[in-house]
Amino acid sequence: MTDVMYARVNADTAAGLMDRLCEVYADAYGEVPGEDANVKTDAFRDRATGALPARNYELVIARAGDELVGFVFGYSLPQERDWFAGLDPAPEPGFTDERGGERTVVLAEIEVRKAWQGRGVGRGLHDEFLRSRREERATLSANPAATATHALYQRWGWQRVGTVPGRPGAYYREYVKFVRPLR
Repeated sequence: MTDVMYARVNADTAAGLMDRLCEVYADAYGEVPGEDANVKTDAFRDRATGALPARNYELVIARAGDELVGFVFGYSLPQERDWFAGLDPAPEPGFTDERGGERTVVLAEIEVRKAWQGRGVGRGLHDEFLRSRREERATLSANPAATATHALYQRWGWQRVGTVPGRPGAYYREYVKFVRPLR
């Protein structure tokens, strides 16, 4: 088996990798009957490109030789992002305060090519991304029907904090929110 190497990449370099990131994303999800893969990949490209200017953006890539086999990216959550708007159950007072945008990092995407799933690459990306973050906690959103993924996140130390409604045009009507302390 080829060794997997992890590398941190800044936003400028990430922009140049966007086509390759889209390929990994499409491969990670595979073909879904009745679904236009281009629509989902185009939506990913829009999200990923939109994240590039975010505060403290960082991309971690996983390579096996010359092949890009996975990636994770995220950024510091700004107060105005309103990430937890409509959280059910309602959080305790202060839970949503970002205190200058340095309290929470969003783990926005973590994707691994199908052939590399189940080999620890996702966990390696996850750990490498979170290892050097300076925020107090991390958060992520998940598909509400992806219960196996929820269980995986919980094994990795994430706590489910509730659901939020999807925004207009969002892929899902609601999203499950998770939080994990970093310090």
